[in-house]
Amino acid sequence: MQPQSFLKTLKIIHLALCGGLLLFATISFLQFDSTLIADSESNLMLYLVPAVAVAGYFGSTYLFEKHIRKIKKDDSLVKKLQRYQSALVLQYAIIEGPAILALMAYYTSGNALFLAIAACMIVFLYSKKPSFQKLSAALPLSFEEQKQFDNLKH
Repeated sequence: MQPQSFLKTLKIIHLALCGGLLLFATISFLQFDSTLIADSESNLMLYLVPAVAVAGYFGSTYLFEKHIRKIKKDDSLVKKLQRYQSALVLQYAIIEGPAILALMAYYTSGNALFLAIAACMIVFLYSKKPSFQKLSAALPLSFEEQKQFDNLKH
C-alpha cells in the first residue's frame, strides 16, 4: 500500500460523501418555494433530529479515537493504515447518518431547522478531510514510516 495512493483513496471517499450530501441538500432545498422557520405542530422529528445530530457529533469522535488507540506502534505500516482507514470511514458514516436524517426530515417538512442541522453536519464532515498532518498526529508512526510520507506534506 503506497502512502500517496492511500491518502488519495481517503480523499476520494471523503469527497464522495460530502458531494452526495451537498447534492441531496441542494435538491431538497430546490423542492420548496419557501421554508418554514418554526413548526407549530408537535413533531417527533423536532426532537429526534437534533438528538441524533448531537450523538453523531460526539459519537463519531469518540469511536474514532477508540479505534485509533487500538493501533500499536509495532504494527506494520499497512496494518496501521488499514485500521486508520476503517476508523475514518466509521467516523464519516456516523457523521453522515444524522446529516441524511436531517435532510430527509427537511425534504418531508420544509422546516429550516433540519436544513441548518444538516448543514452543520456537512461542515463537520468536511472538517474531517484526510491529510498527512491528521494521519501523522493520529497514528503512532516510526521515523522510517514518516519518511515514506515526506513527499505528501506539502
